[in-house]
Amino acid sequence: MPEFKDLPEDFRCPYRDGCPYLEGLSTGWVFHRYQEVAGTECHYEYQLEELTKELDAERRQRKEAELQNQQLQAQLQALHRRQFKGRRTAAAQSSTCPSSQRKKRGAPFGHPPWQRAKPKRIDQVVAVPAPQSCPDCQSPELQPVEQVHEHVQEDIALEPRTLVTCFQHQQAYCARCDKKVWLAGPGEMPGSYIGPAAKAAAAYLRYQLNVPDRKISLFFSDFFGLKFVPASAYGFERQAVRRGLPLYEDLRQKIRALSVAHADETSWRHEGKPYWAWYAGNPDLAFFHLDPHRSTEAAQAVFGERFPGTLVADAYASYNGVHPKDRQSCLAHIKTKAKELEQELALLKGKAADGAARQFCQNIQGWVRTACQAHHRLCRGRWRAKAAKRQGQGLRRELRALCATALRYAKAETFRKRLLGPEQELLFTCFRRPHVPPTNNQAERSLRPLVIMRKVVQGTRSEKGLENHSVLRSLFETARRQGKKPQEFFLVLLTKNTAQAQAALYRQPLRSRPRPPLRC
Repeated sequence: MPEFKDLPEDFRCPYRDGCPYLEGLSTGWVFHRYQEVAGTECHYEYQLEELTKELDAERRQRKEAELQNQQLQAQLQALHRRQFKGRRTAAAQSSTCPSSQRKKRGAPFGHPPWQRAKPKRIDQVVAVPAPQSCPDCQSPELQPVEQVHEHVQEDIALEPRTLVTCFQHQQAYCARCDKKVWLAGPGEMPGSYIGPAAKAAAAYLRYQLNVPDRKISLFFSDFFGLKFVPASAYGFERQAVRRGLPLYEDLRQKIRALSVAHADETSWRHEGKPYWAWYAGNPDLAFFHLDPHRSTEAAQAVFGERFPGTLVADAYASYNGVHPKDRQSCLAHIKTKAKELEQELALLKGKAADGAARQFCQNIQGWVRTACQAHHRLCRGRWRAKAAKRQGQGLRRELRALCATALRYAKAETFRKRLLGPEQELLFTCFRRPHVPPTNNQAERSLRPLVIMRKVVQGTRSEKGLENHSVLRSLFETARRQGKKPQEFFLVLLTKNTAQAQAALYRQPLRSRPRPPLRC
C-alpha cells in the first residue's frame, strides 16, 4: 500500500465525497470534524480531575459535618441532662432486693445525730387521767401504775387580733419655727397608721420566706385581722429603704475594706429585660447590687476601682477591672467544667469519641479534689507557710503534667490551654495566703435565696423595686450573719435613728479580721 508521501501531487481520492469505509460519509467532512475536536481530550481530563477534587472535598465536608453534628447532639443531650436531672437509679445490688426490705437512706457516715432540744420552761401542766380501757385491745382490766408518763409539747399561741395604740402627745410651741411641736412615742411611727411590728414582720416574710406582697396582705388579714392592700406592703419596703440607705452605703464601704471578699453574680429580670444581681461579702457581711450590666463598671460599683484585698471569684474577666491586690480563682468551677466536658465526651461514639480527652477531664476532677483536701488539711491546724508553699508547688507540677499533651476534641483542647494560661497563677493563691478558700462556695450559697426569690416574683418592674431588693436584701442578710434576728433589726430600723439602727445591725465587736499572709 503506498504511503502518503509517495502519492503524486495531483492525486485525488475517488472516495472523497463518499467513502465506503466510513459508511458513506465524506472524508473531507470527517477530517474537518477531527480537526474541530482535536485537543478536547485534555480538556475533558482536566474537568474530570476537577470534579474528582470537588467530590473529595464534598466527602471531607460531609464527614466533618457528621462529626460536628454528633458533637452538637452530645452537647445538647448533656445540657438537657444537666437542666432536667432524672431520678438517680438505685444501686445494682438493691435492684434485686424487694422495696420492703431495702434500708432507708440515712445521714452520711460520721454525721452527728440531731435531737430536738428540750424546752427550758413549762408554761402549763395538764393532768390526763389514766384510761378506763386499753386503747389498743379495748380490755377493761387495767391496773394502776404509780409512774407518770410525761410528754412535753411546744406549740404557738395565736392571738388573732391587733394592738391599737393611741398616742396622746403633749405639745409645745416653737417661736423660731412658728409651729407646735411634739415628740414621737416609744414604738411610734409618725404619720403611719400601721405599726412597726407589722412592717418588720412583713419584711421578714418578704426577704426570709420569699412571700409575695399579695400573700403577705392575705396572711395579716387572716391571722390578725389587719387589712391592707398589697401596695401597702410595698410601701412598708420603701419606708425601710429610705431609713436603711445610709447603712447600705456604709456597708458598701466596709465591703471595699475587706481583706478577703467573695464575689459572684447571677441573672435577674427587670421589666422583661436581662439584669444582673451582684454579690460581695464574707461570713460577716453581705452586699447585693442589681445592675443592668455585667461589665467592669458594674464590678467597680461594688468594689471600687482598686480593691485592696484578696478577691475570691470565678474566672470572669470583669473582676479584673477592680484591680484586686490578689485573686483566687474558684477550683469548683474548674471541676464543674471538666465534669460537663466528660459528660459530653461520654456521649460521643465511633470516630468522634476521644478517649484521651475524657481521661484528661477525669484527671482534672481528681486533681481538684486533691487540691481541696490538701488545703483542708493545712487549715485544720496552725497555718504553716512553708508546708503550704511546698503543697502548692507540687500541685502546680501535677497540673502541668496533666496538661502536657494536646487533645483532639476542640473544647477539651481549649480547656487545656486555659489551664496552662495566665489563670493558672490564680489557682494557687489559697496556698500562699491564709484564710483564703480554694472555692467560691460562700458566694454561691449567698446568691441562692435571691435565685429563689427570682422564681417567685419573676423580677422587678421599677427602679425603686431594684433599690428595694438591693438595700433590704443586703441589710437582712448582714443582720443574720451578725447573729441578730432580722425582724428585730427591722423594728429598730423603723423606729430609731441611723446610729441606733447601725448599733442594732452589728455585733460588738465584729469578727476579727484575718491576719496578714505570711511571707514564704
